[in-house]
Amino acid sequence: MTLEKAYLLHEDNSTKIPCLFNPESISVSRSNSWEGPKQPGKTVPQLGYKGAQSATMNLSLIFDTTDVGTTVTAYTDKVMKLMDIDPNISGSNTDTANARPPTVSFHWGDLHSFPAVINSANLSFTYFSSSGVPLRATIELGLTQFKDAASFASQNPTSGTPRPHRVHRVQPGETLDRISARYYGDSTKWRALASANGIEDPLALRPGSLLSVPQLGAS
Repeated sequence: MTLEKAYLLHEDNSTKIPCLFNPESISVSRSNSWEGPKQPGKTVPQLGYKGAQSATMNLSLIFDTTDVGTTVTAYTDKVMKLMDIDPNISGSNTDTANARPPTVSFHWGDLHSFPAVINSANLSFTYFSSSGVPLRATIELGLTQFKDAASFASQNPTSGTPRPHRVHRVQPGETLDRISARYYGDSTKWRALASANGIEDPLALRPGSLLSVPQLGAS
C-alpha cells in the first residue's frame, strides 16, 4: 500500500509543495464573536451573535535530506516563498498596490483544508553536515482561513466522514483508548473515535492510518 504524502497546494491549483514527512497531528481552531450590552449593577446580559471569525490551522512540517546529502533549503525555500507577494495572481496590480501573497490549502489523502493564507512560518534548521550544509529543518506553520469553506473536507463528495476537529496519524502500538486519553483527557471516550472512523475493533489499528478526531458533542 502506497503511503499518501501531504502537500501544500498553491491557489493556481497546479503548484504543489510536497511535505517530506507527514505531520503527526493537525490542530484546527474556530471561534465566534458574541457580545452583550453593558449593564452596570445588573445581572449578566444576554449575548448577541456578532459573526464568525476565520478558522486557523497549525501544523509542524519536517524536512530531511540526510539520505542524499543535498541542502534541505531546496524544500524549505518553497514554503517560505509562499509568504511573498505574487504578482502573477489573478487581479494583482503592483502599480496600484493591489497585490498579495497566494492562498494555499493543505492536502493529505482524502482531506483538504480551507483556502488559507500563511500568517506565520517559523523555520528552524536542526541538523547540518560537517561542511555546514543544512540537512534537516522544521517549519511551524500557521494558517488563517481566507474565505468560507469547510475546516476539512473530503475530496470524495460521497464520503460520509464527519468534519474532524483534528486528524491523528496512528503510531505503532497505539490503541483507541490511548488516543482518546491524549485528545479528550479521558480514555473511556474512545467510542467517539470508533464511531467517527467506522472502527469495530478498538485494539486493531493500522499504524500510519489517519483518524478523524471529532469534537465531543459535535454532530
